[in-house]
Amino acid sequence: MEMQKIVTLTVNPAIDKSAEIDHVAADRKLRCEAPRHEPGGGGINVSRAIRRLGGNSLALYPAGGTLGQMLDDLLDQEKVNYRSVSIEGMTRENLTVFEKSDGRQFRFGMPGPTLREEEWQCCLDELAKIEPKPAYIIASGSLPPGVPQDFYARVASLGKDSGSRVVVDSSGEALSAAARAGVYLLKPNMRELAHLAGHKIESELEQERVAQDLITNGNAEVVVVSLGAAGALLASAIGLARLRAPTVKIVSKIGAGDSMVAGIVLALVRGENLENAVRFGIAAGAAAVMTPGTELCRREDAEKLYERILAGEE
Repeated sequence: MEMQKIVTLTVNPAIDKSAEIDHVAADRKLRCEAPRHEPGGGGINVSRAIRRLGGNSLALYPAGGTLGQMLDDLLDQEKVNYRSVSIEGMTRENLTVFEKSDGRQFRFGMPGPTLREEEWQCCLDELAKIEPKPAYIIASGSLPPGVPQDFYARVASLGKDSGSRVVVDSSGEALSAAARAGVYLLKPNMRELAHLAGHKIESELEQERVAQDLITNGNAEVVVVSLGAAGALLASAIGLARLRAPTVKIVSKIGAGDSMVAGIVLALVRGENLENAVRFGIAAGAAAVMTPGTELCRREDAEKLYERILAGEE
C-alpha cells in the first residue's frame, strides 16, 4: 500500500482561487466569472497530483480559520489523505485571474499567516510521529512568516533519524539551508540552481558542473534540474543525464513542477529505476502543462507521454 510511503509537508498551504475575465483594466470595477477554489501550496499540490496519477500519500500542513476548514473540506472532496495541525492565524488565499481577450494570467500570491514557534514545531512533531515511517518525505513550497529559514534543514535531519528519503522543492535561503543539511533529492529550476551556486549559470556545461558539485559535496544524492520544455538534467553518483520532454501544447504552466515531483517519487515508490522515475516525472509535468488554469496533470495524459518518452518520440 502506497499511502504511508509518501508524506508531503506544506508549511504554507493556501486556497487557490481562480476566475476568468474578458479584459483586465486599472481603476475599474472588474466583473469576474464564478471563481473556482482549489487546495494549494507545494506539498498539497504534490499530494493531489499523486492522487491523480493513481497513487496515495499523506498531506501534512498547518490550517487555521474558515479557510483552513475549507482546505480540509476540499481535500476530502478529492479523496486526498491529510493531517492538519491547528493554528491561530487564517490560512492564506491566492488569486489567479485569466484574461480571456489575450490569454494572459495574473497571479497574486499572499504571504500566509505568521506561525508561532510552537505551531511550526508542532508540524515537525507530527511528522516525527507518523507510523510506519514513510519511505519519502516531500517538503515543498515557501515558508510563511515566523518559520525559520532552516525549517527544511530540520526536516532533513528528522528524515535521517527515521530513515526516510527527504525531497525538497523550494527556493531562496530555505532551499540553501536544506542543501547544506543534505537531502535525498533536490529539484531546483534554473533560477534556483543559480541561487545554490551563488552565481549566474551561462552554459549547459556550467549547469552540469553545478549539479554534479551538489552531489559531490553531499548536498543531495540526486539533483533534478527542471528545464521546462527542454526536460530535465539528472545528476546522481552514477553520473549525468539530460532527459528530453515530449512536445505538448502549452495551455497553462501552473502545477507543472508539483506534478513533476509527484511523478518522480510515485514512480520510485513503485520500483522504477531513477532515470525512468525522472522520465515519468517529466511526463507528469508535461501533462500538467496541457491542462487549463490551475488544473494539475491527468493520469491518462501522463501515462501516454511516458510511453512516448520511453519510445524515444518527441
